[in-house]
Amino acid sequence: MEALLTSRVVPVQVPCRKLSSLSADLSCLELRRYPVRRGSVSIMSYSRLVRPVTASVQPQRVSALGNEGNTVPSKEILDLWRGVEAVCFDVDSTVCVDEGIDELAEFCGAGKAVAEWTARAMGGSVPFEEALAARLSLFKPSLSKVDEYLQKTPPRLSPGIEELVKKLRANKRGLFLISGGFRQMINPVASVLGIPREYIFANNLLFGNSGEFVGFDENEPTSRSGGKAKAVQQIREARLYKTMAMFGDGATDLERRKPGGADLFICYAGVQLCEAVAGQADLLIFKFEPLLNSLD
Repeated sequence: MEALLTSRVVPVQVPCRKLSSLSADLSCLELRRYPVRRGSVSIMSYSRLVRPVTASVQPQRVSALGNEGNTVPSKEILDLWRGVEAVCFDVDSTVCVDEGIDELAEFCGAGKAVAEWTARAMGGSVPFEEALAARLSLFKPSLSKVDEYLQKTPPRLSPGIEELVKKLRANKRGLFLISGGFRQMINPVASVLGIPREYIFANNLLFGNSGEFVGFDENEPTSRSGGKAKAVQQIREARLYKTMAMFGDGATDLERRKPGGADLFICYAGVQLCEAVAGQADLLIFKFEPLLNSLD
């Protein structure tokens, strides 16, 4: 475990591609209103209503993978899924249809350059910590800009995720969000899904006395390559879970299968497809509904 903190993870390049673009016409989106408790994270507070949007995503054909072997769950995989004690979800392009840092950068006027770095980080061609620092240096979001973004941009949830989380909660499963994104942007998502903030493992933006951007908290395990696997290990050890499942779409999500990590890795490709990640997953899905229905 200590090695995860001190050794460098050699990245593996994984090509990823978006499966579809989302319509800018909000008439095709379902808009719902949810109350959010007043609270504070870092030095940001939220006193508004969060209005999450459930987006409609049309996935690519499975045949694009060239291997359909893990798109139909075996009895063993289904039994493992039905019996897991805890489920961890990636947030960007899994729980939500966006890459949060890309959307924030676009809002701040640096979208294209940051998106290129995000693609490299997702594929694993550069260490995650290097890509994170490089992206933030391109637009250095201030506290006021982040707060303005959060007030103007509701979370856009992947279709079926709310229903799946609700079902898992009813079945007494532990639910966690593990993300390379930022707590300031994930807290509203967690509030919508009813996931306590102490069950979030994510990065934290840091600001100075005048609200200027000064960096990110490098003590968060998710701020570096191998950090998501470390977070899963911490959850397992702290709560003594025997079996855990992990949903994600990128190379850093696949890392969670390291010893002591998740027992079941499910690649969600409803937003974008990383072929090497999908090929190594225990199960590849484009929609959450089949797994939701399997819990009945």
